[in-house]
Amino acid sequence: MTDVRGHEVLFHPGPDDLAEALSARLTARLADLQREFQTPQLCLTGGRIATKAYQRLAQAGTRAAVDWSNVDLWWGDERFVPADDGDRNDKQALDLLLPALPLSPERIHRMPASDQGLDLDAAAEAYAAELDGTVMDICLLGMGPDGHVASIFPEHPSSYATGTVIPVRASPKPPPLRISLTLEKINTSREVWFCVSGEDKAAALTMALLGTGQVQLPAAGVAGTERTLWLVDKAAASQLPADLIPPGLL
Repeated sequence: MTDVRGHEVLFHPGPDDLAEALSARLTARLADLQREFQTPQLCLTGGRIATKAYQRLAQAGTRAAVDWSNVDLWWGDERFVPADDGDRNDKQALDLLLPALPLSPERIHRMPASDQGLDLDAAAEAYAAELDGTVMDICLLGMGPDGHVASIFPEHPSSYATGTVIPVRASPKPPPLRISLTLEKINTSREVWFCVSGEDKAAALTMALLGTGQVQLPAAGVAGTERTLWLVDKAAASQLPADLIPPGLL
């Protein structure tokens, strides 16, 4: 583990290793929280690595030490499309997790879909009301090649929004309409875990970790109140200074 400006960075050889590590660490941390008689508040993300990790959680099923019926699931952002659209982050996750884990329906907090009778602004307001002061124990985040997190994009109104949940219009990445937690809300999370894979993320990862992209990159402005953890693979770390990278990974 490498410490960079108070952030913990864990390096992995490739995307499959990263996904396996994310799944294992998440299982262990959720079990720890439950041993402390807490109901973990977990904020999920989309993306390739997260999906691979969810596959591993589903494969472990009830053999894991986690009581999945006592975990609240939230989402950091969502595409404002119909509920059964394959682009939705919640559908991608729940298609894997629901058949394999005893999740409690009342603890699954999906963001509203476009076919549920609310316009974009009302949908964002409804999710903010459902959150109602909830603090995430763990907030999972991916990061785009441009340094965006959730649906908060650089040089876009989403980067400057305050409050808890916002409607996002004219997203630089399709689809154009989305709902997202704000940076302000993400930064109330006790722990933020980034999962970053691929050479296309290398420049943004370097800027975010070294603090050289504070203005341009939303990812550079994210930190958990107790812990910020970056799980990255070799390709994503390829532009970091050599003294930060474990010798075995070079």
